[in-house]
Amino acid sequence: QVQLVESGGGLVQTGGSLRLSCAASTRTFSSYAMGWFRQAPGKEREFVAAISKSGGTTYYGDSVKGRFTISRDNAKNTVDLQMNSLKPEDTGVYYCAAARSKFGQIPSLYDYWGQGTQVTISS
Repeated sequence: QVQLVESGGGLVQTGGSLRLSCAASTRTFSSYAMGWFRQAPGKEREFVAAISKSGGTTYYGDSVKGRFTISRDNAKNTVDLQMNSLKPEDTGVYYCAAARSKFGQIPSLYDYWGQGTQVTISS
């Protein structure tokens, strides 16, 4: 069982930045690929970014490419999401997720999920 705890959410103005962090409670963190998803009210969960077990491969959703950066620290069991040039449409609950095997844009590929952290971008 892996527990994931997100932090760093908040309220910022359009154009601002936030850095989300996800802490994992497992001694085998490097065995999991990690992803970030978000969900706005009334909408489906949307893929944001993913990173491979070693950190050598990253993927981004089209709507965040060039603005968001995912990174991980396997020594600290953390995965971060640096979000720049934020827009009102980035508002939502951001979830961290861990995948034992394959990873990508589909939520069902992920085995564990955090509780989420709220991000609100004011216009």
